[in-house]
Amino acid sequence: MGLLALWDTAFSRVRANERLHLAWCCGGVIGCLVLYGVLQERIMQGSFGGETFTFSLFLVLCNRLTTMTVAFTMLVLYGQDMRPVAPPYNYAAVSVSNVVATFCQYEALKHVSFPMQTLGKCAKMIPVMIWGTIILKKRYNGKDYLNAALITLGCTLFLMTGSVKSKHASADSSVFGLMLMLGYLGFDGFTSTFQDKLFKGYQMTIYNQILYVTTFSATFSLLGLISAGQLMPALSFVTRHPEALTSIMTLSAAATVGQLFISHTIKTFGALLFATVMTTRQFISILLSCILFAHPLSGGQWVGTVMVFGALYYKSLSKGGGHKGGSKDAAPAGAAAEAEKLPLVHADAVGAEGTGVAAEPLK
Repeated sequence: MGLLALWDTAFSRVRANERLHLAWCCGGVIGCLVLYGVLQERIMQGSFGGETFTFSLFLVLCNRLTTMTVAFTMLVLYGQDMRPVAPPYNYAAVSVSNVVATFCQYEALKHVSFPMQTLGKCAKMIPVMIWGTIILKKRYNGKDYLNAALITLGCTLFLMTGSVKSKHASADSSVFGLMLMLGYLGFDGFTSTFQDKLFKGYQMTIYNQILYVTTFSATFSLLGLISAGQLMPALSFVTRHPEALTSIMTLSAAATVGQLFISHTIKTFGALLFATVMTTRQFISILLSCILFAHPLSGGQWVGTVMVFGALYYKSLSKGGGHKGGSKDAAPAGAAAEAEKLPLVHADAVGAEGTGVAAEPLK
């Protein structure tokens, strides 16, 4: 019996027990993405032998190469078609905005704290609503606008009542970090919406879409590193500090596996459960960051945090549409923001408000 057959047999036993299956999905999503968040902060804000890692595009490149390799392997193992289904320029267009969004996310950590970055990503639903109105001509109801207003208010309160800068950043650079977060929100919201439009009507497997989106993303990241003269310095850095490379590859693996958990969870249990799990994961990430990396939050910042996550939980629960069997209801965009720059998920996996295409790009 081959390795794939053994895996299928073991997994079929897990799926036979609904509670065990649910725990496996929730634990996989939260575990992978919490690890991803911790490593992201460790790499971008920590030091290795007294040196700091400054090559955000190299981190994007390693992430995408890892996911591309896994997607290619799964296509081979399952004997699925490897030919591109959509025109190449569709994959390329989505990849460009995704790479820029991911770069802004990593780069922002040089200037703002991880709790600020994570809370800011919860505001993803705002640009998604804007782009959805412009590109897809969608209409949103009063509850959507109320939730967007509460999230905006919570983020504003977080900004105004305490420090948001990274430990190693100057006071002025936190403004630049917030501009990078705005860039992330704009490009990521555009990626989700544009992706939904470009891939609509094409029938493709999740691994096929991931393969071509991440191939283009890896190519653009590599070209960016070469043109900026950062490829060799980045390789020199990880050669001098192999522990940095270990953290980068572990982060990439966590992002990729988390992406697969996300896709499977949405397909099996629906968007409602996924949105709730993602909101819980983000809150746990903020708590862990405060504990592990000593980010004290003021009383006002905690109120802002509770306001944001309260709005996200309310949005998730008020949907009431996620049900076993793969609901196509949209997962609240703020909650799924992590579907977080992972390399792009499946068009059907996220739904109308989209968080990324096939297995959401673990950024």
